[in-house]
Amino acid sequence: MNRESHDKVTAGHLRRLAYLYVRQSTLRQVFENTESTKRQYALRERAVALGWPLDRVLVIDSDLGRSGADSDREGFQKLVAAVGMGEVGVVLGLEVSRLARNSADWHRLLEICALTDTLILDEDGLYDPGHFNDRLLLGLKGTMSEAELHVLRARLLGGQRAKASRGELE
Repeated sequence: MNRESHDKVTAGHLRRLAYLYVRQSTLRQVFENTESTKRQYALRERAVALGWPLDRVLVIDSDLGRSGADSDREGFQKLVAAVGMGEVGVVLGLEVSRLARNSADWHRLLEICALTDTLILDEDGLYDPGHFNDRLLLGLKGTMSEAELHVLRARLLGGQRAKASRGELE
């Protein structure tokens, strides 16, 4: 973690909780992509390195096996509510696609974080959604995440259509 990241964390942030959001899109990924899940849980140590005691780093993993495109994620809703209540100093996620894969959810979270002075940390760095440059970068990351999901779906459907046209679709 670089010095600039440490400069963003204030005593006010540290008085609040750190929330780590852990998610995999499908149950198959949960069971087969265990390294991703381990990397997500390991972000607790990043919060500790920034000054949060381990017992003040709360983990939300109730959305494991749920797509980020699904707006009806209990864990995500709990996270947004806690941020909105001003209880959270930092939201941690391996990458923004773990938080949300649709712009509405992502930008709503960014807006609430900016209003409540809540930081966002991912594997690439620490961001303050209240600062223009950080918010711009987070917005771009969210847009790219949503576009990635669209491209993946298009490839999957294209493959299915090609198999169907050859009579090979099971």
